[in-house]
Amino acid sequence: MSIKKLTHLFSLALLLLAPAGLFASENAAHSDNGAAERKEYIKHHLLDNHDFHIIGNISMPLPVLFWDQGAHMAMSSVFEHGTKVAEIDGKFYKIEHAKIIPTDASGTPLEMHGEHPREVAIDYSITKNVVVIMFVCVLMFWLFRGMAKNYQQDLVPKGAAKFFEPLVLFVRDEIAIPNIGEKHYKKYMGFLLSVFFFIWIINLIGLTPLGINVTGNIAITAALSLMTLFITFYTSKSTYWAHIFWMPGVPVPMKIILAPIELLGVIIKPFALLIRLYANIKAGHIVLMSIIAIMYLFENWGAKGAFLGLSFFLNLIELLVAFLQAYIFTMLSALYFGAASEERHHEEAHH
Repeated sequence: MSIKKLTHLFSLALLLLAPAGLFASENAAHSDNGAAERKEYIKHHLLDNHDFHIIGNISMPLPVLFWDQGAHMAMSSVFEHGTKVAEIDGKFYKIEHAKIIPTDASGTPLEMHGEHPREVAIDYSITKNVVVIMFVCVLMFWLFRGMAKNYQQDLVPKGAAKFFEPLVLFVRDEIAIPNIGEKHYKKYMGFLLSVFFFIWIINLIGLTPLGINVTGNIAITAALSLMTLFITFYTSKSTYWAHIFWMPGVPVPMKIILAPIELLGVIIKPFALLIRLYANIKAGHIVLMSIIAIMYLFENWGAKGAFLGLSFFLNLIELLVAFLQAYIFTMLSALYFGAASEERHHEEAHH
């Protein structure tokens, strides 16, 4: 049985919980080419793509939109999974590592920036990450709008509300109120609930064989962290900035020394927020894909079975990580909001 067939059986055995397997032949498994192929596939899995790879050579093309001395549009199918140079509006392009590169008719890049070929000026294609983000947003809107309508008629939860209500109460009672306070937590609940369920659902989708890695993309986690930063700034009280630039009860020389350090901390906090989510999710995908790759290095079926079991166990752990990362991001955001909305009682205590 070929590795390709084994991979598909493996994905089905995990009930759509594992990323797609590595498409390499058994003859190449012990060769340098096989190792390079596995590394390339892992790297490919972690990148965003311009189409949805389903199985084998079957994929769902997505719109490719970019600006390169003018606006250009095509479907990703013209690139044939990145194996073909496509002619678009009289110019030639190829997709390499999920990047659109201008080339000549033979596929040679037109310009090089050091060791890397020049990319198009702006790539605003609807990639698979964008599709998943839009899908999750629509799904959340549909679910929670239905829950809201249900509560307007009857306070008894029905349908999906039976599952989601305990999670909503968990975010309110265990995250928002303890870290922000009873007086101010309500104005932040919309964002906290949205970011919690958004990260959690997307992380769960990332465990399917579709090769989704949204929160493993640093641009996505950076956008989420910037939202937290902007909300913190927008809703912060004067005492928040007073504790940063002119801390009460601290000698003046120390205030001058500590002010730039505290200001730097304001910027570092959201940076740590984005790196934590990005690194944990990406590392989880790399480890899981690597273990699946190791499984194909052994001819002994006992060893293959052991790594299959380990892969299944790690997928179960990833289910916990998916929830845990959503919880941590929401918890830290609530902590920042709590600091921004803190009352003046600390300053008054010194008088």
